[in-house]
Amino acid sequence: MQIKRVVKTLIAAIGVAVTFGAVQAADITGAGATFPYPIYAKWAEAYKKASGNGLNYQSIGSGGGIKQIKAKTVDFGASDMPLKLEELEADGLTQFPAIIGGVVPVVNLDGIAPGKMKMTGDVLAAIYMGKITKWNAPEIAAINAGLKLPAEDITVVHRSDGSGTTFLWTDYLSKVSADFKTAVGSSTAVKWPVGVGGKGNEGVASSVKQIRNSIGYVEYAYVKKNKMTYTLLKNADGQFAEPDDENFKAAAAGADWSKAPGMYLVLTNQPGKLTWPVTGASFILMHKSQADAEKGKEVLKFFDWAFKNGGAMAAELEYVSLPAPVIKLIEDSWKAKVKDGSGKALW
Repeated sequence: MQIKRVVKTLIAAIGVAVTFGAVQAADITGAGATFPYPIYAKWAEAYKKASGNGLNYQSIGSGGGIKQIKAKTVDFGASDMPLKLEELEADGLTQFPAIIGGVVPVVNLDGIAPGKMKMTGDVLAAIYMGKITKWNAPEIAAINAGLKLPAEDITVVHRSDGSGTTFLWTDYLSKVSADFKTAVGSSTAVKWPVGVGGKGNEGVASSVKQIRNSIGYVEYAYVKKNKMTYTLLKNADGQFAEPDDENFKAAAAGADWSKAPGMYLVLTNQPGKLTWPVTGASFILMHKSQADAEKGKEVLKFFDWAFKNGGAMAAELEYVSLPAPVIKLIEDSWKAKVKDGSGKALW
């Protein structure tokens, strides 16, 4: 009887260990863009409550996310700069958009309230090239009649790490300023002519809040969280737009993902009276052949859950959820491209 009891105890212990191991195996890891971090963190918390499965997401910047997924040290990477089809193919990757948001200019100026200052793309480009150096410069004064501008030097704040937010910012400035395109260009990391660097959207937001007479660029969720002073921005239709989810949605309205090779699509400087000019999608990168099929399937389950249940949470943070036809395209791509080691589809 004693032996039977011992055997039963061992079997029960093994059962617990296997169950515990299965739960642990379902936890997934991701790394990359700071742009979507606030919504991924919110989704992860809600998903943990709903499913018991966790997500450990490292907000390290898009450049770091691309490196980590290529090195296979995480289950998925996240980048606000989509990879072109040839790069995806070379590394055996697939990508899909997960959320849409806006990059917003923010300032720290005494007496200037949020949304009261106006900016244009060419003025922002000149500031970030070091050509406009004073807040009361004629170019800024001309678009801000009646606003009291200080005769102070502008401190430019930019990202110091490889960043998809920087990609969206520099892509926009390159589209509206030929000089900026030639002198600085568009990428996740560029050689800035002027300014001080901050790591992540968090670092730029913190620097702008601490440095008087500064200007920076951050994803709008960080503007809301930190109660920052944002500017209006002139869009492609010549209207000074407000940054909010409706205007981010307007910028994404004309996007045709079905015609985008590898789902590569950049949403900056879109036409439309309401559009916010620096709108972009944040992308998820995965290996097409999953060495750990359970982890790969759990990544897909997490984003499927987020697409179906995370819309209200996204709206609270002023992100824009993907429309149903785009979600169908994404999940069709999972069926076609994401497979286990034997070539069997995971979705």
